Amino acid sequence: MEKNFKRTLITTALPYANGPVHIGHLAGVYVPADIYARYLRLKGQEVVMVGGSDEHGVPITIKAREEGVTPQDIVDRYHAIIRDSMKELGITFDVYSRTTSDIHARTASEFFRRLYDNGCFEVQTSMQPYDAEAGEFLADRYVGGTCPHCGKQAYGDQCEACGTSLSATELIDPYSRLTSAPVSWRETTHWYLPLNKYEERLRHWILDEHPEWKPNVAGQCKSWLDMGLQPRAVSRDLKWGVPVPVEGAEGKVLYVWFDAPIGYISNTKEILPDSWEKWWKDPETRIINFIGKDNIVFHCIVFPAMLMAYGDGFQLPDNVPANEFLNLEGDKISTSRNWAIWLHEYLREFPGKQDVLRYVLTANAPETKDNDFTWADFQARNNNELVAILGNFVNRAAVLTHKYFGGMVPAAGEPNDTDRAMMEEIRQTRRRLDEALDTFHFREALKEAMEIARIGNRYLQETEPWKTAKTDEQRTATVLNLALQICANLAVAFEPFLPFASASIASMLRLDRLSWDMIGTFDLVPAGIEIATPQLLFEKIDDSVIAAQLKKLDDIKRANQLKGFKAEPQAPDVDFDTFMKADIRVGTVKECVKVPKADKLLRFTIDDGLGGRTIVSGIAKHYAPEDLVGKQVCFIANLPPRKLKGIESQGMILSAENADGSLVVIGPTGPVVAGAQVK
Repeated sequence: MEKNFKRTLITTALPYANGPVHIGHLAGVYVPADIYARYLRLKGQEVVMVGGSDEHGVPITIKAREEGVTPQDIVDRYHAIIRDSMKELGITFDVYSRTTSDIHARTASEFFRRLYDNGCFEVQTSMQPYDAEAGEFLADRYVGGTCPHCGKQAYGDQCEACGTSLSATELIDPYSRLTSAPVSWRETTHWYLPLNKYEERLRHWILDEHPEWKPNVAGQCKSWLDMGLQPRAVSRDLKWGVPVPVEGAEGKVLYVWFDAPIGYISNTKEILPDSWEKWWKDPETRIINFIGKDNIVFHCIVFPAMLMAYGDGFQLPDNVPANEFLNLEGDKISTSRNWAIWLHEYLREFPGKQDVLRYVLTANAPETKDNDFTWADFQARNNNELVAILGNFVNRAAVLTHKYFGGMVPAAGEPNDTDRAMMEEIRQTRRRLDEALDTFHFREALKEAMEIARIGNRYLQETEPWKTAKTDEQRTATVLNLALQICANLAVAFEPFLPFASASIASMLRLDRLSWDMIGTFDLVPAGIEIATPQLLFEKIDDSVIAAQLKKLDDIKRANQLKGFKAEPQAPDVDFDTFMKADIRVGTVKECVKVPKADKLLRFTIDDGLGGRTIVSGIAKHYAPEDLVGKQVCFIANLPPRKLKGIESQGMILSAENADGSLVVIGPTGPVVAGAQVK
């Protein structure tokens, strides 16, 4: 049944303040949330969008230990970077706060205390990992070990190599990431929220009351419910966080996934101290949680169960439109491996191109499945869509108006069939655009917005005002007037997606306000006003710019490979006399050329002090031949000759294989006479 709401509260998942935000965060949460908030505001609806940094939890303390600073130092630094970079991208939070604020500490403490006083918790004692050397219990992320599934290094909660969820008890040879000491186990007591008591209410709320939810969200929730919910700990043995506000809880803090979602409430209180309750407790408020798929269980099961336990009229979210994950160049985005495109770096390296990133992330949004960001796609969408379709149409309409009417908006005459068909096509596009936005299909909505620009380009091609200008001034005036009205429609339609380009179009057309009901109308730009001199909305991105970004990623990949390098086990022993039979010498490269029809082979002419020799080596993918001429290399001189591609090779050049598979030729560090033996 259709519900009527007076207002909408939009919340966005709180990013950990242990690093900047990257394109995965943006595509999954912040860009779609901002699109929806801007859309509702254009429709004249009352909206509040709440965000903030999650500044507690183990990732913060790990980062602080790595850098030798305090957790507060870490969160202060990254909160500012996140807040400022998202503002520069045009994300329109009504508040972007933090969970280390005083108001949050008070709100989270009061929330826990109410549940505690009402007997909502269970107390359980269990064995937990402990570092005897550090004298601390270990949170999951402080435990390392070998994954029992893939054999790679893993954390106590997850293996990032194979993606399997784990517990510390499953790891092979678990150790403390604080001191590298082996993990021991000690008894500790914590408070648990009995999710099983809310299982039927949650099942009815999710599966019966909200059949419109996205399949990935409903499916994950149903899986958890079908397995049977279990009590979940809401406290941890840590030094960083909101202290558990009861006696006998010294050294314990609120679990970050109990603490963090309360941040939505405390942040609302921060900006609306006198009216926050109407945004959380009034049934006429619609609450929308924008999150990534890794947060579904917390926002659809844990946090709603907390609100049910608290009572007092707290409303549950009406929708939780979670996105899947965005990968980068075919590989999973990883903060620990630095495999990401960081927003603050993008803004520095692509000044003035905020809309390009917003467009690409929306056009490739991981709404139903994991998607892949590639720099080639980024360049293609900018050049072939933003420049060639949207920018091209707006520029043509403005330039032609300046050319034929001195920049003054001409008065339109009676529209003909072509004009009326164009207007109806835009009105139909508007209906599809509305439907896509209302159902959180932002990728489809962006296509419909771009379709208006495509309609505009087709309209100019059909009406050819540059031809009618020679014979029919009135017809030309009508066409260019309508072309400018299409531009005004585009300013509105693209405002949720490309706010900077939208503002530029509106400024050019002297529009002082935009509202959603303007789309599909064609009297938005009055005749007789002078439009501004057109400026290009978008510029082509050159291949060299993309090549630089790909090199940056290659450097990151290489650094990760070197960092993760493990030496191969030692080969079986050989006796000294056998080793001494190998005659290893130094030679000077006199000539080096590629072997025809052989991608890997180079032919060397070596000065060996004995009249010279030819050696063929498979290092062509790692060196340009001209870079080796004049260098000294080590080679085995007394191998039997061997023919490679018809060339007799008289020895083997020695090289070392690096962690990334690259080969480095071995040679002396200083000048050595050709033919000198290596001993």
